Amino acid sequence: MFSTASLLAFLTLSITVSLVKVRNSRITLPMTRRLKFSNGTNLVQQDEAHFSAFRDYSTNGRRAHVILENDNYGCIVSVSIGDPPTIYKLAVDSGSAITWVGAGRRYVPTKSSFNTKQPVEQSYGQGFASFAGMLWTDTITFAGGLTMTRMPIGVASTSQGVIDADGILGIGPACLTFDSLQNSPEETIQTVTDLLYNRGKISQPLVGIFFRPSSKDAEDYGELSFGEIDHDMYTGSIAYTPVTTTGPSARYWGINQRITYGTMDILESTTGIVDCGSTLILIASDAYEKYQAATGADLDPGNKFLTITPDKYDALQPLNFHIGEEIYSLTPNAQIWPRSLNDQIDGAEGAIYLVVKSIGRPTGSGHDFANGYVFLQRFYTVLDTSRSLVGFATTLFTDDTTN
Repeated sequence: MFSTASLLAFLTLSITVSLVKVRNSRITLPMTRRLKFSNGTNLVQQDEAHFSAFRDYSTNGRRAHVILENDNYGCIVSVSIGDPPTIYKLAVDSGSAITWVGAGRRYVPTKSSFNTKQPVEQSYGQGFASFAGMLWTDTITFAGGLTMTRMPIGVASTSQGVIDADGILGIGPACLTFDSLQNSPEETIQTVTDLLYNRGKISQPLVGIFFRPSSKDAEDYGELSFGEIDHDMYTGSIAYTPVTTTGPSARYWGINQRITYGTMDILESTTGIVDCGSTLILIASDAYEKYQAATGADLDPGNKFLTITPDKYDALQPLNFHIGEEIYSLTPNAQIWPRSLNDQIDGAEGAIYLVVKSIGRPTGSGHDFANGYVFLQRFYTVLDTSRSLVGFATTLFTDDTTN
């Protein structure tokens, strides 16, 4: 989630859409990332707050206490809204489903704008961010010329906690919009994915996500594809697993998985989420303790990351995610923070930091892990709305040694 003013020092990943490609019923938004400075403690704290926010959904009725995708990386797309258009920078969020503006640049009504007079609001996390306003419909145009008319858009009269963005482009499940329309809490709001599908602009209501591992020496690349998967972005085949039926993870892109370190079980088969909004790999506290003991890692008292010596790095075993019938392994290099970016987390130059963090409670809540951004850098991911499936495949960067 984008933090409040007290958490302004964070690692930001700006994602800029440079071109929209439409072919074979697929709409592809290429993305680039530019790293900015951060504070490592904030990175860990915000991941922890993010995970708690998902859990809170189960104790707060239907209100979706969710987090912005890549809070610490700030996945931003530029869109034009209205006729004549105004350009807005929106955070792409897989953990929420409403598209809204007004956090930074204020909404500019035009001849294509229509006020439905329906009050709408959304909370993100434990008071970290929120917006309230009215639901409008308007014309939205992505860079490259893809245009949709009469798209539902929340227009914020008040908002808090959203930094360096004008609002959110939500790509989460539509059920997350329950209770957002104050006069019609049982109704949902069409998501951008559903709207593209219902308007016939894409053949399937799915999203494919690709990221390349971060590097200080080069501008990284990512891609968001609506409608069909991009076969150029992965290797082998995509294996799918059902969205879990165990709440609260079932309301999001939740899955069942087991985790092993080498051949040692550290997390029993349980439920959690796949989430770009979490930067790190978050696991239950008992699993975290096993991982720390097995790796011989120490906790850095400053930035709260686990740290290991070069000798212990050489001895690292694969961290294996057992999902369905497949095993997705993070190599030793994929388990560490990019050393060239240690300054971004208040880390020592040349030190080795692990990207696994505890969620702060033991296994058994039905929400026991989050496969965050560092996982998605290594595996192509598909979020399939109509079939309630999440898919994964290896990429050319699965075994990359960038870190």
